[in-house]
Amino acid sequence: MPRIPLTWLAEHVDVPAGTTAEQLAADLVRVGLEEEAILPAAVTGPLVVGEVVERTPEAQKNGKVINWCRVDVGAHNEADGTPRGIVCGAHNFDVGDRVVVALPGAVLPGPFPIASRKTYGHVSDGMICSARELGLGEDHDGIIVLSRIGIDAEPGADARELLGLGEEVLEINVTPDRGYCFSMRGVAREYSHSTGASFTDPGLATAADVAVSGAAGGAGFGVEITDVAPIHGVPGADRFVAQVVRGVDASAPSPAWMQRRLTQAGMRPISLAVDVTNYVMLDLGQPLHAYDLAQVAEPIVVRRARAGERLRTLDGAERALDPEDLLITDSPAGERASRILGLAGVMGGAESEVASGTSDLLIEAAHFDPITVARTARRHKLPSEAAKRFERGVDPRLPRVAVARVVELLVEHGGGTPEPAVTDVDRTPAPTLISLPLDLPGRIVGVEYTPDQVRETLDEIGCVVRGDAGAAVVEVQAPTWRPDLGEPVDLVEEVARLRGYDAIPSVLPAAPAGRGLTDEQRARRAVARALAAAGYVETLSYPFVGAEQHDALAIPADDARRQALRLLNPLSDARPELRTTVLETLLETARRNVGRGTGDLAVFEVGLVTLPTAGAPAPPSLPGAVRPSDADLAALDAGVPAQPRRVAGVLAGQRERSGWWGAGRRADHTDAIAGALLVAEVAGAPVTVVADGSRAPWHPGRTARLETSDGRLVGHAGELHPKVVAALGLPEWAAAFEVDLDVLLDAAGSEAVQAHEVSTFPVAKEDIALVVDSSVPAAEVDAAVRAGAAASPAGDVLEELRLFDVYTGAQVGEGKKSLAFSLRLRAADRTLTAEEAAGVREAVVAEAGRRVGAVLRA
Repeated sequence: MPRIPLTWLAEHVDVPAGTTAEQLAADLVRVGLEEEAILPAAVTGPLVVGEVVERTPEAQKNGKVINWCRVDVGAHNEADGTPRGIVCGAHNFDVGDRVVVALPGAVLPGPFPIASRKTYGHVSDGMICSARELGLGEDHDGIIVLSRIGIDAEPGADARELLGLGEEVLEINVTPDRGYCFSMRGVAREYSHSTGASFTDPGLATAADVAVSGAAGGAGFGVEITDVAPIHGVPGADRFVAQVVRGVDASAPSPAWMQRRLTQAGMRPISLAVDVTNYVMLDLGQPLHAYDLAQVAEPIVVRRARAGERLRTLDGAERALDPEDLLITDSPAGERASRILGLAGVMGGAESEVASGTSDLLIEAAHFDPITVARTARRHKLPSEAAKRFERGVDPRLPRVAVARVVELLVEHGGGTPEPAVTDVDRTPAPTLISLPLDLPGRIVGVEYTPDQVRETLDEIGCVVRGDAGAAVVEVQAPTWRPDLGEPVDLVEEVARLRGYDAIPSVLPAAPAGRGLTDEQRARRAVARALAAAGYVETLSYPFVGAEQHDALAIPADDARRQALRLLNPLSDARPELRTTVLETLLETARRNVGRGTGDLAVFEVGLVTLPTAGAPAPPSLPGAVRPSDADLAALDAGVPAQPRRVAGVLAGQRERSGWWGAGRRADHTDAIAGALLVAEVAGAPVTVVADGSRAPWHPGRTARLETSDGRLVGHAGELHPKVVAALGLPEWAAAFEVDLDVLLDAAGSEAVQAHEVSTFPVAKEDIALVVDSSVPAAEVDAAVRAGAAASPAGDVLEELRLFDVYTGAQVGEGKKSLAFSLRLRAADRTLTAEEAAGVREAVVAEAGRRVGAVLRA
């Protein structure tokens, strides 16, 4: 993200003296530029100007020669005025030179604290600094001599201020649609919008810039643009500006102030030619490139790559090119467009790189298609500074201005002579007009902006507004540096942004009739609320699994749950598949919680699973920006695997904790079955429960299978298999359930539920114990009891039935068990008599005896 030194910003906009990076951040956030970080000063503590008054070379035993110096640092000298003694190993300075001295207490970049210390037989009371030690460049061989970089200051003066090393730098976050803010020019404009400070635009073309004195095929350097395969019909390049500068000392160091600013902006100073192009890019937002003219042959041709072409880029990597890549090529030996110079808008090639002997330069600035540059940068994994700007949109009017600025700086600091002819191939399209009703911002934002306020805001951001003073609709031409403004709503956003987001009222809009939650959404939320009320905690896990999860759950090799959809680019190679059961990832959550000390838990998750179908066609890859046909959509549907929604829960440890009220109770298979039945009850679907001992990862003797009334599988619930519990490190007797919520909702149907009036008459209670064979499931006895109660002479008065005791022992006989049920009876229109309650009891015993051979326990 761009870094903003305040002194650099102040060259384009009036920044009040004393403004801090924190205040700048507060001003910019009002117009949507958020603070990323405030970078502290590069150097802290005393850094001063010193004059060398004595330098004595001293040879050392290791063959090294050091200098014992006396340095006058003005008010920072010894108490008696004696210059400080400092040991220095560099030799590019002499008596009389003024240098930069870090005194004890200073902290240089690194961090590298400075202190008085004994070395080479002397006490060195500070350090004479090089550019690299101060973070001003990579030159570490020589000391900074201030007179050589144009700085004249008295001994003792604050060198931090002179060199800009005491300045905080603000790093901001720029959204993708605000690419113009990747420059001092753009940020200065936004600061002006926020504070009203006077702004001078350095990116506007002068009359001299507009008067093009050369063109392709004319006196300037030959340039052609050819694009036989534009992406979405948009040419890869529509402007290319070039100018030759001869006799430049291109490899010389750039001036200190430029190196300092590049360093503050996070870039490494390299050489004059490279630094100047980078500096202008950071200042104006236009990426540029300097070619060694001796290594470039006319004409330069901008074209798409051909199959099989390769390029060695400046980073030393050789890259296989794609036909979508846009290239800068030249024509050695008269072979047009035969040699590749670089990836347009991304990175140059190594062959035409500016070298130590370069004296003649070709300066280039162009305007490239954002989509072309973005795809190339991602394809080759080259997120260069140029690509960051081009893919967000660069001002097509900038290339001419930027080239002129680079040439000016090269001539000023490197000598040389620019050729008067300038190549400017300009195929930029005419600006489009946006029709904007002046009341649209108010209607969309909810703030009553007047037509004058809308016009003023658009004028402020650089738009040209055409329309009479009283017109309801105006034609707006967006500025060239704002390619993100293409629709009326884009202009509405600008009005809201610059007029202040804080002026927009916080009003929750009313939901239109018929646009609320669907039945499925309401049911899903109801299930989650019911489980939470029952003591479960909802979790959310990533739906990615691997073979080890299947193994931990002891899922058989031929089980369909192992046939998972594999991801091409998984987050982790250990989990490359999409889950086929929610329980796999939920058990991982439970294992992690138990491992961190939460031994008593009840967790659940509502989520999708992916169930691929063997032999299903692969979904087609459709082009972007085009509405798919009905056949395309059908092919997509056919290729997308089924993704039903499941509800899973895991219980471990104590379900009811012990205390003064009595002993606790650990969770077991009945709790898991109750959780599954609770989901079914809330979904409104009747289910039956039968034993199932063949489903991993559950216990073969304590597992229930849930089915709908028409026999469709809903899910399973019960105790986890001991081997699974051991593999996952869960407490003994941990239990779990998983049910298909889509099946339950389908079984429930969409008919409205008829509410029944609550009876105001008293309840009658009956307890009954029935003895049956131990092989008879309790669910069958339950069904028989309900059927008997419904068939009693009193009518269907059974309000609640609960199994409260199971007994086996000598009193009921071998191979038998006693099931005790509690019946709550209530009529809607009367108080039940004792005879009616007894009749219900008799009918229950008779029906249970007929169905399951039950007898009343004596």
